[in-house]
Amino acid sequence: MRIECPICGSRDRREFYYQGAAVAVARPAPDAGAEAWDDYVHLRDNPAGWHDELWHHEAGCGAWVVVTRNLTTHEIRDVQLAQSVKEASA
Repeated sequence: MRIECPICGSRDRREFYYQGAAVAVARPAPDAGAEAWDDYVHLRDNPAGWHDELWHHEAGCGAWVVVTRNLTTHEIRDVQLAQSVKEASA
């Protein structure tokens, strides 16, 4: 799989480190209880289809990017700098 870094251009996936979903997971309150914390730590959605993911270009320019990728086919539809995505949603 190749990821189109907005700074460096097309790079092999091995230059990047996957950080998880680009959407923040709501953290439970400190006193929420064991079940809420267990769900937060261990349960994640595993959607098929298009999904926004956060990747770090660790072996390249060091940029944080949001990759829109189909989790079934691994096709990449879009790659944007994470800072750009954050500014657009603010």
